[in-house]
Amino acid sequence: MRDSTLPATHPAAGIFRAPYLWVTVGTCALVFLAAFESLAVTTIMPLVSRELNGGSLYALAFAGPLATGVIGMVGAGNWSDRRGPAKPLYVSVGLFALGLLIAGTAVSMPVLVAGRLVQGLGGGALTVALYVLVARFYPGPLHPRIFAAFSAAWVVPSLVGPFAAGLVAQVFSWHWVFLGVVGLVVPALAMIVPLLRGMERASAPAVPWALDRLGWAVLAALAVLGLNLSAEVRVPAVPAATAVLAVAAVVLALLAVRPLVPAGTLAARRGLPSVILARGLASASFFGAEVYLPYLLIDQYAFPPSLAGLTLTGGALAWAGAAAVQGRLGTRLPHQSAVRTGSVMVLAAVLLALATTALHWPAALAIAGWALAGGGMGLLYPRLSVMTLALSSKEDEGFNSSAMSISDSLGGALSLAATGIVFAAFTTSVQSFAGVFGLTAVIGAAAVLVAPRVTTRS
Repeated sequence: MRDSTLPATHPAAGIFRAPYLWVTVGTCALVFLAAFESLAVTTIMPLVSRELNGGSLYALAFAGPLATGVIGMVGAGNWSDRRGPAKPLYVSVGLFALGLLIAGTAVSMPVLVAGRLVQGLGGGALTVALYVLVARFYPGPLHPRIFAAFSAAWVVPSLVGPFAAGLVAQVFSWHWVFLGVVGLVVPALAMIVPLLRGMERASAPAVPWALDRLGWAVLAALAVLGLNLSAEVRVPAVPAATAVLAVAAVVLALLAVRPLVPAGTLAARRGLPSVILARGLASASFFGAEVYLPYLLIDQYAFPPSLAGLTLTGGALAWAGAAAVQGRLGTRLPHQSAVRTGSVMVLAAVLLALATTALHWPAALAIAGWALAGGGMGLLYPRLSVMTLALSSKEDEGFNSSAMSISDSLGGALSLAATGIVFAAFTTSVQSFAGVFGLTAVIGAAAVLVAPRVTTRS
């Protein structure tokens, strides 16, 4: 649904031709930089923590941005529905850059964590504002292609980000992993400024401020943060304390998320609610399992870290390839078919990892299986984005885009925290890994069950 202030153009032009070229390059660059920073921090954080003596805040440096990102998503979604995506995009990029500056100049771990919180707030808002920009500027037939490009922009950093970050930290300083990105954010934003100026000429707002949703977002963020931290809590005198904290955090997160997503989402109502739910379940299954695959290969198969990381590279390449294929197929591949096939592929890969762990099969099977999982995500992720916009009106594009991003964030966060608790609950490493893959397989099965409900046709 394109902004009425923009000239109509023919979709056959493609996303890399006029008038879309510079907007495509600029938006993909912003997605790339946000993804690169997320992956790069994972590589350098052990060094940062050691230098700043911040072991006690290590987990918070990762959980904090995820939590504040939920607040940014809701705020940007409501603001975009009121005024369009221009001002929210300016502010989100500004917050993202400010967070990088704070973290990059930090001389203590609390200051670095503060920078990460600001960075997460801006990053969450950035994602939603970009989705609304896509809805207002690109015609529907081009949505599969631009979201495929976004997927590629997320995947490519997984190939080069960790190595590049490690090299910068080794040759220069870890500070430049944060500060170097700031200088690249400005030219990326500049490419889309002409479009944003046109989008600022919007009519008077018809959508009120939803301060209540912001309050629920804060509560959801606290619940996500609490669940992540509960995985680190061990109370010897009260063995069940961790489980109690975890259950309470999950319940609180589910209560808080209800007003932030379309009605019926948690009940898997057909149509948009199931689209949003499918996105969260897919994220939870995929990312909950992925972080333990390199660990499995190192711990159980004596792989060196560099070789174990190739598992993630294979999945990333398959994700990018499948996203490109579905983008070219367009409407020739029905949305429901893409989502169902992708969900089954992710579940099959997680089950293969579980079998490899429990039955001591060759590691090559789990490695090959994760390429299957990446391909599944490449099929379903862009299509769920397309469906979200297709099922939205101009008045609720921001709300629905933020709901999709919140489902992503909460799904991944809840899964990672839960797998952390499960991993620590068993006495042997084989049982721990089997428990993690078993849990993520159950989540993957739920995604398969929800997939047929993403369309309203029975």
